[in-house]
Amino acid sequence: MNWRDLWKKVWIFLETRRRSYKILAYFSGSVNFFTNITNLLILACGGLLIAKDKLSLSDFVAFLLYVNLFMKPLLRLTVFTEMYQRGMAGFQRFYEIMEMKPEIINQKDTVVCKKIRGEIEFDNLVFGYSDQKKVIKGFNLKIAPGQTVAFVGETGAGKTTIASLLLRFYDPLSGRILVDGIDIRQYKQQELRRNIGIVQQDVFLFSDSVTHNIAYAKPEAEQSEVENAARLAAADKFIEELPNKYATEIGERGVKLSGGQKQRLAIARVFLKNPPIVILDEATSSLDNYTEKLIQESLDKLAENRTTLIIAHRMSTIKNADKIIVLNNGEVAEIGTHSTLMSGGGLYYNLYNAQKQTDDK
Repeated sequence: MNWRDLWKKVWIFLETRRRSYKILAYFSGSVNFFTNITNLLILACGGLLIAKDKLSLSDFVAFLLYVNLFMKPLLRLTVFTEMYQRGMAGFQRFYEIMEMKPEIINQKDTVVCKKIRGEIEFDNLVFGYSDQKKVIKGFNLKIAPGQTVAFVGETGAGKTTIASLLLRFYDPLSGRILVDGIDIRQYKQQELRRNIGIVQQDVFLFSDSVTHNIAYAKPEAEQSEVENAARLAAADKFIEELPNKYATEIGERGVKLSGGQKQRLAIARVFLKNPPIVILDEATSSLDNYTEKLIQESLDKLAENRTTLIIAHRMSTIKNADKIIVLNNGEVAEIGTHSTLMSGGGLYYNLYNAQKQTDDK
């Protein structure tokens, strides 16, 4: 969508909101006017009848109270009418969304997802969010079980897109992704994602206890399993210092915790889930150097004996990777270990040195 179409949509929304507020103003104003003018007429007519000695003061007061008693349900009815219209509009939108068919669905002949070893193969993968612009172009890569593979490149090179495709948030335009030699489209989505753990830069935490936030990865887990996962993620120390330890409420999105503490809870989730494939999507990019070093030790422990995909901007976090894939415009520009790529003096060498100069400053 270009800026002209976007501006047109914004203008339509603005005009719609303006009309709705105008109607609401007329409606509320009319109701208030009717109520006040009725009271005014009653006061005028009642005062005139009392002055002519045709109506007693007690009868007038009683009549005025009865009228006000009648007005309250009427006002509530008008407010209910407004709420009903808003509610029905929201319900219709909700119903439209619920009736939408997802683009990605399970195939009828799905394969039973047994214990996955963690072998991943990208076979001539092509993907784009639109047909005009391709994000991934002819991507080929084979990852052996237990290997640690890092993806680096400039912003927009397609690193996170590869992870999204592996999790099957999108389907490729052409090509295949194989896990243990089977196209991921033949797995049930739930079973595929159950075998993949992910630690992202932006950790989502619930307004609940520490225990429930870690156990989100495995709801049926025992308390001892949760505590063991926290210990493996080096999160047990700060949890023990919390007011109620594992029962401490951490607030909406973990507002009561620091960035490093949130990341450790996310890592503890993956330890508890214990998947054969782990994706680390810029898990330490927003942390300071000291916290990053502490978190990196937990991530290294997490990567042991698992197929690990690391998406990183900081080159210092991927030096020990078995294989480094350098992406450029959705294609593999270079591939190798840290030492071989540095000796090659190519794109990785330039990215590494540019970041090193920035960190030195």
